[in-house]
Amino acid sequence: MTTDFQTLGEFFKDSRSADEFADEKPNIFINAASFGDRDVPHRGWLINGMIPSNTVTLLSGDGGTGKSLLALQLAISVAAPDNKLDWLGRQPDQGRVLYVGAEDDADEMHRRINDIIGFRPGIDWPDLSGLEIANLAERDALLAVLNTRQNTLAPSQLYLDIKQRVEETQPKLVVLDTLADFFGGNESDRAQVRQFIAQLRTLCIKQQTTMLLLSHPSLSGMASGSGLSGSTAWNGSVRSRLYMTRVIEDGEEADKNLRKLTVMKSNYGATGDGVFMRWEEGYFHAEAEEAGLDRVALEAKENRVFLSLLDDCIGQGRDLFPKNIHTTFSMMPAREGVTKSQFRRAFERLLADGAIRLQEDGPPSKRRKLVQRAIL
Repeated sequence: MTTDFQTLGEFFKDSRSADEFADEKPNIFINAASFGDRDVPHRGWLINGMIPSNTVTLLSGDGGTGKSLLALQLAISVAAPDNKLDWLGRQPDQGRVLYVGAEDDADEMHRRINDIIGFRPGIDWPDLSGLEIANLAERDALLAVLNTRQNTLAPSQLYLDIKQRVEETQPKLVVLDTLADFFGGNESDRAQVRQFIAQLRTLCIKQQTTMLLLSHPSLSGMASGSGLSGSTAWNGSVRSRLYMTRVIEDGEEADKNLRKLTVMKSNYGATGDGVFMRWEEGYFHAEAEEAGLDRVALEAKENRVFLSLLDDCIGQGRDLFPKNIHTTFSMMPAREGVTKSQFRRAFERLLADGAIRLQEDGPPSKRRKLVQRAIL
């Protein structure tokens, strides 16, 4: 029996001739007109709009953001029966899960799972019989090793063991945590990257399973906000890519427990969609989307704080200019957590509503505009 990585040259070393093999191989060509006689196949999603079924999704995230925890929450949500646990407010397909972890030891996994199920009273340890964990923290975790002479990848015994386990248990989801531990090639080499993802995707298609591959972005990937690392072939080879980040606004992380998960690539849906989540004692909760009344309340707070700080500064005899007033207010102790961008938006609203005005000041040769309260 051949492996997914076996070349034709290696294959023909067995007892069959090339002609016999040619008679057995499937026809790769399909007449498009034949599709008219078939029902249009349903496109499946593990998580609707984010993680398509039966292919590889890449989840990248800066170190310490909590992507392993988020992936473990997904694994538990899929494995728990009767839709007992959602994932960031979304309900995944249910089924068995294989979580292959190369970073955290068994004790840490035990603690994390205990924290997760502790937040949902309806779920307990017996509900997790469909979740199987492969702990590789203390062993070599390479799934593919490089043949330097041919610049090709060959499967490790670990890959073959995982492949066999997938064939035996038919999991709905396989989580691989993380890429740096599993990939033995050069992550900047496009050919090697495409070989590696192709082998994982082949297993997904053959066994009707979905893979979530965790990775760390490069420094340039973090700086640009793309979340990429190494060759762009990582992005090009997967069908979907998610990026988990801290929430930075105006260069400041105002809330240390807030994260955002963004769809950076989706071959089957929209990109740019995202969900905010908050970490609380070992669990990520989806932040409720801002409703109309919540937005009105937030804008009212921004307006109130802006006017309060404006009165304080005018009372101190400080000149405030429209081009930098939002920066000034964002550095004041009494800003109540309002950010620079929020002050900028409040300035535009209050100016449009007539609550503030721009007053010219100074001699004719050096006229300037100052922000003032409107005269009622």
